[in-house]
Amino acid sequence: MLLHRLTLCSRIPLGSPRHVCHLLTRPMTQAPQGRAHSSSFAHRGELRQAKRIVVKLGSAVVTRGDECGLALGRLASIVEQVAMLQNQGREMMIVTSGAVAFGKQRLRHEILLSQSVRQALHSGHNQLKDMSLPVLEARACAAAGQSGLMALYEAMFTQYSTCTAQILVTNLDFHDDQKRQNLNSTLQELLRMNIVPIINTNDAVVPPPEPNSDLQGVNVISIKDNDSLAARLAVEMKADLLIALSDVEGLYNSPPGTDDAKLIDIFYPGDQQSITYGTKSRVGIGGMEAKVKAALWALQGGTSVVIANGTNPKVTGHVITDIVEGKKVGTFFSEIKPAGPTVEQQTEMARNSGRTLASLHPDQRSEIICHLAELLTEKKEEILAANKMDMDLAVNAGHLPPAMLKRLSLSPAKLNSLAIGLRQIAVAAQDSVGRVLRRTRVAHNLELEQITVPIGVLLVIFEARPDCLPQVSALSIASGNALLLKGGKEAANTNRVLHQLTQEALSMHGVREAVQLVSTREEVEDLCRLDKMIDLIIPRGSSLLVRDIQRAAKGIPVLGHSEGICHVYVDAEASIDKVIKIVRDSKCDYPAACNAMETLLIHRDILRTPLFDQIIDMLRTERVKIHAGPRFASYLTFSPSEAKSLRTEYGDLECCMEVVDSMHEAVDHIHKYGSSHTDVIITENEDTAEQFLQQLDSACVFWNTSSRFADGYRFGLGAEVGISTARIHARGPVGLEGLLTTKWLLRGDGHTAADFSEHGTMKYLHENLPVGQPLAGQRDSN
Repeated sequence: MLLHRLTLCSRIPLGSPRHVCHLLTRPMTQAPQGRAHSSSFAHRGELRQAKRIVVKLGSAVVTRGDECGLALGRLASIVEQVAMLQNQGREMMIVTSGAVAFGKQRLRHEILLSQSVRQALHSGHNQLKDMSLPVLEARACAAAGQSGLMALYEAMFTQYSTCTAQILVTNLDFHDDQKRQNLNSTLQELLRMNIVPIINTNDAVVPPPEPNSDLQGVNVISIKDNDSLAARLAVEMKADLLIALSDVEGLYNSPPGTDDAKLIDIFYPGDQQSITYGTKSRVGIGGMEAKVKAALWALQGGTSVVIANGTNPKVTGHVITDIVEGKKVGTFFSEIKPAGPTVEQQTEMARNSGRTLASLHPDQRSEIICHLAELLTEKKEEILAANKMDMDLAVNAGHLPPAMLKRLSLSPAKLNSLAIGLRQIAVAAQDSVGRVLRRTRVAHNLELEQITVPIGVLLVIFEARPDCLPQVSALSIASGNALLLKGGKEAANTNRVLHQLTQEALSMHGVREAVQLVSTREEVEDLCRLDKMIDLIIPRGSSLLVRDIQRAAKGIPVLGHSEGICHVYVDAEASIDKVIKIVRDSKCDYPAACNAMETLLIHRDILRTPLFDQIIDMLRTERVKIHAGPRFASYLTFSPSEAKSLRTEYGDLECCMEVVDSMHEAVDHIHKYGSSHTDVIITENEDTAEQFLQQLDSACVFWNTSSRFADGYRFGLGAEVGISTARIHARGPVGLEGLLTTKWLLRGDGHTAADFSEHGTMKYLHENLPVGQPLAGQRDSN
C-alpha cells in the first residue's frame, strides 16, 4: 500500500504546484566553492569542500534482508541526506542498485497471483496445491523493476522539492565517444538545472560480466557492476567525492568477522598488498575487492572516495552527511600518506610502551619525572622561544581573549613552578602502582590482595595551556599510564618542544613512546570514538569543550566537569574581615578559573548593614559587575542588571548576587543552581558550618576559606589532571590517585571451588591481614 501511494505521488505532472523544482534558485551562497579538479582531497577535513558528489548505493543497501523488495526506511533516510546536501548547493548524483530486487518482488507477486487463479479454476475442491516459483531471470527482473524503482525515488525526492531524472547506461555508452559525450552533456545539463540524476546499468539488456574484464588504466574501465560504473561516472563528471555505501563498515585489513580484523581508517594506493579480501556480500555481483579497485581507479582520476556502511540503523540516517562533514566514517582513500603514524598507531604504541612503563620499578619512574623537571630548567630558553612564536601568532590573529592569552603564556617563574610540582609528583610515584590496599586470608594457603594498577591509555585534550603537557605527562608516568595528548593549535610550537623533552626523559628507561602528542588533523569527536583503544578521556579547557567531549565520547568515561558554578555563602554570623578577604580572592584572583566564585549568596539579615556596604564597595573597586538575583533585586530601588539565569558561569569579573533566609536555604539554592564543583560558607558559628559541610553535595565544600583552594597543587597533590564533579571513580581535584584503579590477586595452592562445597574438605576463613605485611614467606607451613 505504501509503495502504491508513493507510485501515485511520482505521477504528479511536472507543472503541478506539488512538483516544483528549484531550477534557477540554487542557494549558491551555501555551496562550497569550486576547485580545480586535478587531484583528490588529501585529508578528510577537506571533504567539506566537495561540491559534486556521487553516492553509490550497493545492492545490500537498497534491498531487504530477504533479497526480494526494497528497504524503504533505509532508502528514505538516504534520500533525505542527499536532498539536504543538494539544497545546500552541492551537485548530487546517485548510482543505484535495486531494480532486479524490485522486479523480483513484482514478478513473484504476479506469478503467485496467476498460479492461484489457474489452480482455483481447475480445482473442484477450491484448495490450492503447493506452488513452486520458477527461477527468475535477472534481466527480466530488471526490466520489471526499473520503472517502479524510479517511481519510488521520484516520490521520495518530491517530498523535499527536489527533481530527479533517470539515466540507464551500459558499457558501450562509455566506450563510444559520441555516446559518452552525449551522456556527459546530459548530466551536466541536469546538474545545472538542480536535478538529481539517478543512474543505473541497464540490466535488462546488459550482457553478463566478463570474468577477466578488469580495470585497465585511467582512461578505460570495464562497467561490469555498479562499483565500476560509479567510479567511471565520477571521473567522467570530474566529481569531487564518491561515497560507496555497502553492508560493511569500510575496508578491513582482513575479512570482517575474523579475530584480527581492524577497520582501515585511511587507505593508500600502495597498501593493497597488505589486505586479504573476504567473500562478497549476500547480493550484488561485486565485492570488496571490486570496490577497492574501482575506488583506486577513481582516486587516480582525481576523485576522493569513501567506502562506508549504509545498512547500520544507528548511522544510516547521517552517514552521508557525516562523511561530507569530514567525520571519521568508513575508509577514506587518499593518495598522500602522512609522514608520521596515524592516531590509531600512536595509541597502539602508547599502550605497548605504557605496559612496560607500568612494570618499571617506582624508582625508575621517579627518575624519569625528575629528569623531565631538570629539562624544563635546562631547556628554558628553547621552551620560551617556542612559546613566544605561539604568543606572537595568537596576538597577531587577535582571536584569543585576554584570559586565554594568559594561559598560553609561559615565563621563567612558571617553568620553575612546574619543575617544583614535577619533583613532588616524583616523590609520590614511589608509592603508587602496586600498592596493596587490602589483604585477606580466604582460607588455608589461599590469600587475596587488592593492589593499585594503571587505568591504561589516557586521552587528555587541552586548549591553549602548554603548562598542562608536562604536568599531565608526569602524572601519567607516575601512575604507569600510557598517554595520548591533543593540544590546542594555539600552543602547537610550545607543545612540540615540551613533548620532545618528555620523550627524551622517557628514553632513559626505554619507554619513549608511552606519551604521544597527536599532531594530525584528527577532530576531537573522532578521537572520542576510539572506545576500543582509549580507557579514559580527561578534557582540560572551557566548559564548552568539556560538554562537547562528554557528548561525543560514547563508550569512554570522561573525567571532568562541564561547569564551575561556585558559590560563596555569607552567613549572618560571618566575620567582616574574613568576608571581604575571601570574597575578593574567590572572585578576583583569577576570574577565568573553574574554581572562581560565580554566585554570592547573602543572608537576609546582612542587607543594609555596614558589612553589606563593604562587600559592594569592594566589588565595585575591583570592577566586578554584579547581576542581581530575583529576590535581591526586589529589595533594591535601583538594582543592578538582573541575572538572566542563576545557573551561569561568567568566567570574568562578573557575578550573581542573591539573598537567602538561612543556611538551609543556601544549601537548597546551591543544589538547584550549582554544578557540584566548589562551594564555601563564611561563618563564625561552628554548628552552622558543620551542617553546611555535611549537607552540601559538592566535590569540594569549604569553611572560611577561598574557593580558589580547590586545586591539586594547593591540596598537595603536586599537580592535577583536572577537577571532577562525577560521583564515580574520582571527585574533586584529581591527582595521582585518580589515575589508578585496582585489580585482585589470588594466590593459592591447587584450590578449587569444589573444595569449599558441602562435601568439601576446606572452610572459608576471610581473615583481614595487615596491608603492609609482604606475602612472600608468610604462608603457613603446616
